[in-house]
Amino acid sequence: MGESKKRCFVVMGFGTKTDYVNGRKLDLNKSYRLLIKPVVESKGLECVRADEITHSGSIDIQMYQELLQADLVIADLSTANPNAIYELGVRHALRPYTTIVISEDKLVYPFDLNHILITSYQHLGDAIDYEEVERFREALGKLIDTVIPKKEPDSPVYTYLDALIPPKIREEISDAMDDLPKSILPKSPEKGDSLSIIIQEAEDAIEEKDFVKAKALFQTAVQLASLNQGQKDLYLIHRLAFTTYKAANPDLVSSLYESLHLLDSINLAHTNDPETVSSAGAIEKKLYENNEGDEHLENSILYFQRGYYLLNNRYNGINLALTFVYRASSELAQSRQEKIADLIFAQRTWKRVIYLCNRDLPIILEKETKDKNRIENGTKEGQDLQAYYDAQKFWIAVNQAEASFGLGDFENYKKYKAQALKMHHYSWMWESFSDQLAKLHAKMSAVGNLLEPAWTAPD
Repeated sequence: MGESKKRCFVVMGFGTKTDYVNGRKLDLNKSYRLLIKPVVESKGLECVRADEITHSGSIDIQMYQELLQADLVIADLSTANPNAIYELGVRHALRPYTTIVISEDKLVYPFDLNHILITSYQHLGDAIDYEEVERFREALGKLIDTVIPKKEPDSPVYTYLDALIPPKIREEISDAMDDLPKSILPKSPEKGDSLSIIIQEAEDAIEEKDFVKAKALFQTAVQLASLNQGQKDLYLIHRLAFTTYKAANPDLVSSLYESLHLLDSINLAHTNDPETVSSAGAIEKKLYENNEGDEHLENSILYFQRGYYLLNNRYNGINLALTFVYRASSELAQSRQEKIADLIFAQRTWKRVIYLCNRDLPIILEKETKDKNRIENGTKEGQDLQAYYDAQKFWIAVNQAEASFGLGDFENYKKYKAQALKMHHYSWMWESFSDQLAKLHAKMSAVGNLLEPAWTAPD
């Protein structure tokens, strides 16, 4: 009988997570898929992350068993994920060696980790440069080659307590897991499912615009993640909130309130997570647009402001400017001066959006050029990269068009609109832009005359 394949357990979060120290959002799935898993598998090791474990028993037992028995553990501490830090501590207590610690290079550690070797990689938030992928893959591969055969402690526990004897698991534990009481086994989802499979099916349903199916799948994923982690996962709650209001079942307004309730469950009132407050801003804005009351407009402005000041990004900026115009044309602005003040706030925000567009576009174009070989290699990865760059360029163009329109610069509005039309995009993307622009047009036509010079609608 041949020797069983060595196993690597990867300790890290999944999905998009926020580093609360600097407000950056990181797509950890890209880190895993591009930087870690291919390297581990190229070394002949089986690679598994917690969300890929099939649920045939208690997830806690399975997780601790991996931390003890895995031939290699790679712990990614990016976003200072408390679960990852805890699991790294458990691994260091259980095994003296074969543990690798990595993180993205802008992580500010929550406590002193100077005694631990941490290998850094550069993450751009929603993407990773091709050159960085190649560099880090090579560095990680060499590190694995060094660590696997090494018998010297990389755990600080066994370094400082050099007389400590590592624990061993009883051989009967595998049989004991099979005999666990059914009461502690997860009832849903079905045995054999993994969290990663459920999430991928949900994302596929979103691509197919089947939001009812996607909502049901994310509900299952939220339940399963709660069993795994003992707490709610922000990324999954965000996706569930999104699919809930997109499903519009039984109707849009009810779904919007249901989505807002989901965000309330993850400390919406006090959180500094940009994704949470941005999602809340969008939901409150839709509730106001559906005549649910002026308080939703005030809430929307507050949430978009929080997201805008935390991230300094185009999405929150373009929506914040529109909500300022909404307030200028509503009964919330009770005087001429208040209306003018909101319009000036909107103008300043549009100018900032244009600045951000001019800052971001060269970066996107440079990254696209660097990734040319990956894009043209005919693989699914190449297609996904091209779709990502196309979407980024499209949103920059329509943000420039909308901001120019609000500022009364109709020449640039037409130029950027024409550029966006020529770019590859899905019909829903253009409909989203056109819908928002129509709302802006209607409101500015009502109050734009208060500005000096007066804003007048284009011919």
